[in-house]
Amino acid sequence: MQNERLNQYRIMWVFVFFDLPTETKKDRRDYALFRKSLIRDGFAMMQYSIYTRHCNSRENADVHIKRVKSHLPPKGEVIIFFLTDKQFGMMEIFKGPSLKEKMKIPQQLELF
Repeated sequence: MQNERLNQYRIMWVFVFFDLPTETKKDRRDYALFRKSLIRDGFAMMQYSIYTRHCNSRENADVHIKRVKSHLPPKGEVIIFFLTDKQFGMMEIFKGPSLKEKMKIPQQLELF
């Protein structure tokens, strides 16, 4: 039981939030390179500009955090943090109707 409790704190989820400029061609290139570096390192997009990666230990999380830091773009803001597996499991996600579903709803009801 105690070993299980310890494991739930060892398994980590690393989150990378970023807000990068895209005004110039160089900005867009830096954005694309940073995003591709996250994907190459095993991060998956959770939402636009929010990527997450599962790690088996804090030490493993530190390795990936160090890699993210090595690819930081020169402009913009990047936030890196981690959650334990237990904290990640307590996350609540709510989704509204998608844009496609909204488009199917008639804007005006026509009566004959």
